[in-house]
Amino acid sequence: MCRNIRQLHNFDPPATDDEIRDAALQYVRKVSGSSRPSRANAEAFERAVHAVTDATARLLDELSTTAPPKDRETEALKARARAALRRTA
Repeated sequence: MCRNIRQLHNFDPPATDDEIRDAALQYVRKVSGSSRPSRANAEAFERAVHAVTDATARLLDELSTTAPPKDRETEALKARARAALRRTA
């Protein structure tokens, strides 16, 4: 999976609409192999981003867990530590 797509489920506060759209955009970019579609493909690209955004929002709304919500700052610190390990390895 693309490292730029972050986990969005079970955070307090919940993922924002912008975070969900950004993840959908990254997914569509990865699948299409294009970060900027041509004019001929721009409409299809945007439709795909919209569809993935809607599906992601619906999924996040329907998921349930018994785990306590994660803290964004704590998770960001863990991610930075993992990245530092990758750089030194």
